[in-house]
Amino acid sequence: MATPLSPQSDTPAPPLRTIAVVGLGTMGTGIAEVLAKAGREVVGIDISAAQATRCVAVLESSTARAVERGRLTGEQRTELLARVTTSTDLAAAAGADLVIEVAPESYEVKQQIFRELDAVVRPETILATGTNALSVTRLAADSARPERVLGLHFFNPAPAMKLVEIVSSVLTSPAAVTAVTGLALDLGKEPVAVGDRPGFVADGLLFGYLNQAASMYESNYASREDIDAAMRLGCGLPMGPLALLDLIGVDTARTVLEAMYAESHDRLHAPAPILKQLSEAGLTGRKAGRGFYTYEEPGSAAVVRDALTPSESGRLAEGRPVRSVGVAGSGTMASGIAEVFAKAGYHVVLAARTEQKAQGAKARIGTSLARSVDKGRMTAEAAAQALERVRPTDSYDDFADVDLAVEAVAEDLEVKRQLFGTLDKVCKPGAVLATTTSSLPVIACARATSRPQDVIGMHFFNPAPAMKLVEVVRTVLTGDDVHATVREVCRTIRKHPVDCGDRAGFIVNALLFPYLNNAVKMVQDHYADIDDIDAAMKLGGGYPMGPFELLDVVGLDVSLAIEKVLHREFRDPGLAPAPLLEHLVAAGCLGRKTGRGFREYAKR
Repeated sequence: MATPLSPQSDTPAPPLRTIAVVGLGTMGTGIAEVLAKAGREVVGIDISAAQATRCVAVLESSTARAVERGRLTGEQRTELLARVTTSTDLAAAAGADLVIEVAPESYEVKQQIFRELDAVVRPETILATGTNALSVTRLAADSARPERVLGLHFFNPAPAMKLVEIVSSVLTSPAAVTAVTGLALDLGKEPVAVGDRPGFVADGLLFGYLNQAASMYESNYASREDIDAAMRLGCGLPMGPLALLDLIGVDTARTVLEAMYAESHDRLHAPAPILKQLSEAGLTGRKAGRGFYTYEEPGSAAVVRDALTPSESGRLAEGRPVRSVGVAGSGTMASGIAEVFAKAGYHVVLAARTEQKAQGAKARIGTSLARSVDKGRMTAEAAAQALERVRPTDSYDDFADVDLAVEAVAEDLEVKRQLFGTLDKVCKPGAVLATTTSSLPVIACARATSRPQDVIGMHFFNPAPAMKLVEVVRTVLTGDDVHATVREVCRTIRKHPVDCGDRAGFIVNALLFPYLNNAVKMVQDHYADIDDIDAAMKLGGGYPMGPFELLDVVGLDVSLAIEKVLHREFRDPGLAPAPLLEHLVAAGCLGRKTGRGFREYAKR
């Protein structure tokens, strides 16, 4: 099981003062910079003299920026650069206390480097591989002294990312682990000890998610822009999955997934065919100037328009006018949606099963608007006007004149079908009927009406006033003008619409919940504990919350229900809910709302 590390050993760890970095690409150069900043003597080694020269140029540039920003003095910069030397000969590692190898992800390449290092370095020198995909045990077994071989997995960009995974094989000596743990802490990193399996913790979860996103794009389910926007805006991720694949390197991602699939035989890890196609075409992402996106030049982060970029002016159809909106429901989501529309200037009819529930939902809106005023986000006058535009009612008959009806009732198909049958009767001809379902088929709601062409999905995210994303879900019967209407409404209420088809999970949940499920399986298999996994994904992946924090917030029962829907829809064994999740739900441990889920919480 993975555990946070602290340097503990009966044998004093040898000081790691001189460190060789083999492979001076982006990662190797970043590691060299981190080491030099921490006062280590660094020997950078690459078979390419041009790459070694480029490494020095990058260090000179980055340290110059640090001086400009006041993070280094000129004298500190000079001393830092003097601590870095480069070479094209592995013999330059002879005096190193630690060698960190970050060569291409190939057993043959890495094994050759380790064999040559065996003949060069001192017997006590620790050899670390930066692999995130290959077996550390296999690399160690081919070494003359396997006990000194381990994995030292930094994350890109190494100067900024705090997480370091320290990977032990069954052959690794505790003294070697202690020594590199102390080094990682001295570098200002947060080391986590993990066992030897492809992907370790962070990449083990990340690359399955990236692979599914690539498959989603390949199936033409959603555009690359919409997939990336959905995960950024719906989950708070720093980058969308396809942009991240381009940054990592499509070829690198394919190699990692191949290694993961070889061990797991899980279809979720079988590389999407598009990864092979792009790799073999040389379209490996930013480094090549083209991958899922096209860039200004190789190595550039600037995306440029290409043949797949959506037209900025294109419109599929003329939308319908929307002046008034009906919102069905009285829960948090319904009141949040009503607030969004009211703040945007729409007249809102908020309908609930009883007058008391409807008035309670309006009161919740009033409280939310008051908070916005207190935080300076809107004036008291604007808040009062927005609240005045909300009319609570206990009768759907009051939806007779609305132009758009949005249901936000219980996530129960029969309940929603009955409601749509009612809306079909009371709403005027031409009114758009929308469901906020996150997991149920929109077409089933549409078929409960006599006008399925008017029905569409508008999946808001909670809390609706804060979250910018709306998944716009067309069925095979949805009219083009209805689709155009909803997209225009989304822009009016200052939300970002993404288009997707009517299948389980849409974009966000279809990518998010398998990732969460795999995290549960990791704990279930005793590979890592919840604290390590949460830390790894926040520190190594830039996630705003770890998977177990998020599961407890969402609710384990809600999560299990969505995972069951995904498993039933796609019939992939890898999507079967983890038994541990099912057991916790059966025990009533549903997360924060019950005071206990994967963690325990203080009672309110």
